[in-house]
Amino acid sequence: MRDLLVTIDGPAGAGKTAVSRRLAQRLDYVYVDTGALYRGVAWEAAQNGISCEDAYGLARLCENLDLTFSPGPGGSRLYCRGVDITEDIRAPEISMLASAVSAMPVVRSALFDIQRRLGAEKGAVFEGRDMGTVVFPEAEAKFFLTADIEVRAQRRYRELAGGSGQSLAEVTEEMKRRDANDSSRAQAPLKPAADAVTIDSTRLSLEEVVDTMAGHLLRL
Repeated sequence: MRDLLVTIDGPAGAGKTAVSRRLAQRLDYVYVDTGALYRGVAWEAAQNGISCEDAYGLARLCENLDLTFSPGPGGSRLYCRGVDITEDIRAPEISMLASAVSAMPVVRSALFDIQRRLGAEKGAVFEGRDMGTVVFPEAEAKFFLTADIEVRAQRRYRELAGGSGQSLAEVTEEMKRRDANDSSRAQAPLKPAADAVTIDSTRLSLEEVVDTMAGHLLRL
């Protein structure tokens, strides 16, 4: 199969990360977690006391941004100025801040160029929320992965393993708020691309989702 540019968008908890990693492994493609980049910016903003509405402060932060991916146990690790922040950016407060920060044009512009460079040679799977609609509208294969809110919240709750101190009900409400923020924002709202293949993972296993995507790619 020729090298393709594959995008996988969708809401939190739909299984994008696990599916994207597994699909990239099967295809021997590069896997890029774009959401981690936005979380990295959100983490940096929090460390420096910069509000998610402070366009000037975020612009200055992005000018000196030092985020890098490196291989590590369980997949790629995100480093900020040489410090591994992979676990830190998964905290609930960073997740909410990342949703707000990602709506700021200055942040989107800074990360847009990075993502475009990473995808220039194709042979890559990009996971995010606007990969197929904004960043790579020309991608040969676009998927939109979703699932029922109850299932997504349960997945995220298990992922946090109680480390956040949140109850399942609190995780569900936070996810609903983030869904509303992501889908209603003026800049690059969360939605499937017109030519994306939508897959509901509510009752599908990880391998079934990956098999479905791989089957679609083989028909291109």
